[in-house]
Amino acid sequence: MTHGLTRPQRGAFASGYLITLGVILALIGLVLVVGGVKLISVGGSAYYLLAGLGLIGSGVLIALKRMLGAWIYVGVFVVTALWALWEVGLAPWPLVPRVVAPMVLMALVVAAMPLLEPGRPGRLPTLATGGGLAAVLVVGIIAINIANPRPAPAMMPADTLASGGTDAGADWTAYGATYGARRYSTLNQITPQNVGQLKRVWVAHTRDLPSDKAKGKYGAETTPLKVGNRLYLCSAKNILIALDAATGKEIWRHDPQVSDNWIPYTAACRGVSYFTAPETASGEACANRIVEGTLDGRLIEVDAADGKPCSGFGDNGQVDIKVGMGKVHPGMVSMTAAPTIVRGVIVTGQQVLDGQDRWAPSGVIQGFDAVTGEPKWAWDMKQPDIGPAPKDGKTFSRGTPNMWTTASGDEALGLVYIPLGNSAADYFSGTRSPVENQYSSSLVAIDVTSGKPAWSFQTVHKDVWDYDLGSQATLIDYPSKTGPVPALVLPSKQGDLYILDRRTGQPLTGVEERRVPGGGVEPDQRSPTQPFSLFHNLRKADLTERSMWGMSPIDQMLCRIQFREASYKGFYTAPTTDRPWIEYPGYNGGSDWGGVAVDPVRGLIVANYNDMPNYNQLIPRKVVNEKGWIPRDQMKPGQLKGGPEGAGDPQVGVPYGIQVNAGWRMPFTGLLCKAPPYGGIRAIDIRTGKTLWDRPLGTARKNGPFGIPSMLPVNIGTPNNGGSVVTAGGLIFIAAATDDLIRAIDIRTGKTVWQDTLPAGGQATPMTYSVGGKQYLVIMAGGHHFMETPIGDELVAYALSPET
Repeated sequence: MTHGLTRPQRGAFASGYLITLGVILALIGLVLVVGGVKLISVGGSAYYLLAGLGLIGSGVLIALKRMLGAWIYVGVFVVTALWALWEVGLAPWPLVPRVVAPMVLMALVVAAMPLLEPGRPGRLPTLATGGGLAAVLVVGIIAINIANPRPAPAMMPADTLASGGTDAGADWTAYGATYGARRYSTLNQITPQNVGQLKRVWVAHTRDLPSDKAKGKYGAETTPLKVGNRLYLCSAKNILIALDAATGKEIWRHDPQVSDNWIPYTAACRGVSYFTAPETASGEACANRIVEGTLDGRLIEVDAADGKPCSGFGDNGQVDIKVGMGKVHPGMVSMTAAPTIVRGVIVTGQQVLDGQDRWAPSGVIQGFDAVTGEPKWAWDMKQPDIGPAPKDGKTFSRGTPNMWTTASGDEALGLVYIPLGNSAADYFSGTRSPVENQYSSSLVAIDVTSGKPAWSFQTVHKDVWDYDLGSQATLIDYPSKTGPVPALVLPSKQGDLYILDRRTGQPLTGVEERRVPGGGVEPDQRSPTQPFSLFHNLRKADLTERSMWGMSPIDQMLCRIQFREASYKGFYTAPTTDRPWIEYPGYNGGSDWGGVAVDPVRGLIVANYNDMPNYNQLIPRKVVNEKGWIPRDQMKPGQLKGGPEGAGDPQVGVPYGIQVNAGWRMPFTGLLCKAPPYGGIRAIDIRTGKTLWDRPLGTARKNGPFGIPSMLPVNIGTPNNGGSVVTAGGLIFIAAATDDLIRAIDIRTGKTVWQDTLPAGGQATPMTYSVGGKQYLVIMAGGHHFMETPIGDELVAYALSPET
């Protein structure tokens, strides 16, 4: 490294190199010693203290030009490698922070050895070669394991289930393909054998991008409908658009003029609904209608033919669902999910902005006549006999559990399946009524004729973890010894998948009440047991100190300290205020609003999921006030935030605010404290609940420390939002991850067989349809602020190239 330099120059270079290297090693060692002492004091590993002492000694001696310093580092490195293998074996991602940075330092130390003993170089090349080979071996093991993750072996069911005949084919008529929400298509033109010929054929633009006021709050999440030769969709702020399904050419648009002030947490519109009015002649105005819910709490109906408002529906084509709710501040009540229509009744819930006020607007479920917009009924759990609307100056009960996500429906049974969340103020339960405790975080089947509950099934007792039901229930025919049973699959944020008889709500597979940790700020409120599904769950094992991650040993050590300082007793650790507590899985699941897809012919459930903890702490009211955390109705426009949900929410009306570190990220590097993967996708046998294959979902190409994309095409398994679609052709189409890719996965093996880079984030569920004998795949590339993916307005369509 000193070739061409004079002897004095070589000497100066050697001295400078050794002093610099020595200082670097000593400083790193000092950080490890200080952190190591802290970690030991909270009951953690002694490795960091010992390694730090070794690095200080090595650094000082190398700076003094002593060969012993290099040998000390070699010893530290060997011990580090052995310790890493003892802690995590050959698991690739956990090895990264333990050995990669030490290997870099090892290379620098090896390079310094000839400078430490310039007169005795003979044995140093051997040492350097050996060290280099060892480093290459370790790096090779990590790279091979990362590039080639080993999924569970594929074991397809021996026989098939019969399709119920209610799945999508040429058309895609509801958000989940049908109101049964299987997200399954009988189309089979695109297969694993020819999917490599899938090409982009058109791109349409919604022309709905955030204003300066709305930046940091967009995430369209849209899945279009396809009926006849048209696509129907909504933009992030509820602009209704009809496109030619073959070309993407815009036919009409209707803008309901939603103000930025009404954007809640996210400007999103997951989808619209299609309704054919009874007893109308073909061609008559509003014979076929597009229905959407808006961010400002209106139901909108327009003519599917030309986009003009249906004048006979409500007030010139719109109904205000907020009537009867009392005071509603902009942003507190919104509809981001597609309405569900069963037996001519539009059933609506609403997102009530989390974390603001215990007595936020009501979570009432309402039913409206799909032709006239007249209220038919309202289910207010605290006032079950209130009728379609409150009278005599009364309002719907405030702060009750709400349905912010999408319902599914059974036309034959006349039932709509409502996934409910929590009462307002998610993380404190002491002010909730018995009926709120009965229905929170439950699936409730509502009779659309009467508006009364037919049955309910609760997934969390007295939920204080924000484990609301975010996924749409999926209707299936469950195989039994006596024949198919009308059933549904209910995914949950906790990762449990339940199979219920959709007529009665009775579990068709095992559900067990197990003891869970108690304590926290409300020990008398915590349920001693919680329900666990014996059919299947997406959860991984409880976290340990060894689960901590980072870019290097230093930030991994800091995560270990945080882990030891927090309250963590495993799954369902109770909320605390004296110190943070770890919630695992976090509030994004498990399963979230993307739900699951079901292949009814192969008998498979396809579930993508998140695998991240949250690092939370309840904040006393006095401190909340000192921090200036205020609810939405007290904020000025410039104070509206677009950060993660729960990051500084006031929870007015209960003793505590809430601070949520979503994903448990380190403040400096932005990396997560838990080791990857952070998301995955798996195939599950409906008959047995067994996993057929399981793999990480999402590459590291757009992720990296300090927010810098690594562009590495390795499957790290990223956080994901959005669902999948399954086809009779044997493919799963999904985007959802943070790598801005849409991919096709072979349903038999779990392997990616095609992918394409989207112009923005793919946080939406794709859909497929056919027109003119050609199968199309369509996805909204709208991005998402919470997922930190690029925001866009592109609807992208794919089809097989003509020569296929």
